[in-house]
Amino acid sequence: MNSKEIIKELKKNASAEDREGMTRFGINPEYALGVKIPVLRKLAKKIGTNRKLASELWATRIHEARILASMLEDPYNIPEKQIDSWINDFNSWDLCDQCCMNIFHKTRFAFQKAEKLVENDREFTRRAGFSIIACLAWYSKASDKDFIKLFPLIKKYSTDDRNFVKKSVNWALRQIGKRNRFLNKHAIELAREIQNIDSSSAKWIASNALRELESKEVKKKLLV
Repeated sequence: MNSKEIIKELKKNASAEDREGMTRFGINPEYALGVKIPVLRKLAKKIGTNRKLASELWATRIHEARILASMLEDPYNIPEKQIDSWINDFNSWDLCDQCCMNIFHKTRFAFQKAEKLVENDREFTRRAGFSIIACLAWYSKASDKDFIKLFPLIKKYSTDDRNFVKKSVNWALRQIGKRNRFLNKHAIELAREIQNIDSSSAKWIASNALRELESKEVKKKLLV
């Protein structure tokens, strides 16, 4: 399929009702068609990795075409400049997280990139950094030390009260704390430190993380 055929297929699967419903989940409907993620995944599986198509689809600015582009891009060969360019185009949390889950955390420089991104004050750029950390905690085979060294950044930016940032900080903390018993213990200690910060955002991040990390379900899974 070429990019024009793909856009035609996306429009065929578009739903005005789904597009309108995006706002209820905090998703920016600008340039969106209202195509469900399973449809995009099915298309991606049919097409396979294709860097040229990914670039063409991203250039359309269509929301779902960009999510599909993240499914077609090659995470092992994507240039860092392209990652920066795509991040600068982020206008919605779901596009940000899809790119982080599908591509960014798989790159050879994911940890270093995440550390740089969280230091950037732009809301979706900082979110991308913490979303990459969450995805690394979920999928990577990195050492415990690789995650412990990120704790100061989690603590530092726990006071960022912007909705899409604080939720990604919380996500990163929770995912790290669910990797194993050692990180669970240290993530809980970090959450308690964050809870003592005079910041409503920090207190929300900490209490929400502690609720899960200290839950019976997590303790049972980790055999704590």
